Amino acid sequence: MKMNHPDDLSLATAASTFAALGSEQRLAVLRTLVRAGPEGLRIGDLGERTGVTGSTLTHHMKILAAAGLVTQKKQGRSVICAAVAYDEIRGLTDFLLAECCADAPNGEHDHG
Repeated sequence: MKMNHPDDLSLATAASTFAALGSEQRLAVLRTLVRAGPEGLRIGDLGERTGVTGSTLTHHMKILAAAGLVTQKKQGRSVICAAVAYDEIRGLTDFLLAECCADAPNGEHDHG
């Protein structure tokens, strides 16, 4: 899911990616990996930090990986999980805000 401009993101792609984030646990996993940076975390450390472990964590990682938001790679005896889609995550935000206030009177921006 590579995108450079909000218009590059189709409604279907956005919906699919948001669906992958549609779980509190998956969102917690992704946020934890984003906080860890590009080096990622061992899957055991990720489980400790999020409270999501075992087959549940494996299931959530599979969904996030299918959406192109994270990777998992074997490093020795460990599995390293990392968020890789910083541009895509930013693209989702841009997608939501691309037409912000376009239909508001005088194009007023009231965000709060």
